[in-house]
Amino acid sequence: MTHLTVYPDTDPATVLLDTRDGAEIAASLSGIGVVFERWDAPHALGEDADQTAVLAAYEADVKRLMDEGGYKSVDVVRVKPDNPNRAEMRQKFLAEHTHDDDEVRFFVEGAGAFYLRKDGRVYRVVCERNDLISVPAGTTHWFDTGAAPHFCAIRIFTSPEGWVGHFTGDDIATRFPKFESEPQ
Repeated sequence: MTHLTVYPDTDPATVLLDTRDGAEIAASLSGIGVVFERWDAPHALGEDADQTAVLAAYEADVKRLMDEGGYKSVDVVRVKPDNPNRAEMRQKFLAEHTHDDDEVRFFVEGAGAFYLRKDGRVYRVVCERNDLISVPAGTTHWFDTGAAPHFCAIRIFTSPEGWVGHFTGDDIATRFPKFESEPQ
């Protein structure tokens, strides 16, 4: 289940908010400019659905979002626990960074955790199937795939280059709890 935990950015042992309530998650994230929505596919997808099938299943929502945000490109990324590059991938995303582009992700299956640092707080958002998160350009954050990553996500971009991270060099991610799969 989607899970938001908020900490002071100086103290990962202190929990300021811990919720699984979708409306409360959306309201809390809205306060820092982050969009959180839940979508439903009009029909079921197989676990190995290709990019064309995934995009077709969510076509109306993707089109709406692209039109509203002026986004130019979309793709689908799928990462499974047997990915031979999973450790390197996890390390890359665990480093705090920003983007010149919004980071828009919709989770088709599986889960992962976004850690957003804003206004002296860290917002840990465990996103799962049917969750959309849109992190505004310039927001410092990191993403944890977990040690055994399993997710499929639609990625939406304004830039045709796609994912380009600007790393802050801050080691804050090393001080906060890592993401491991949570019970559903």
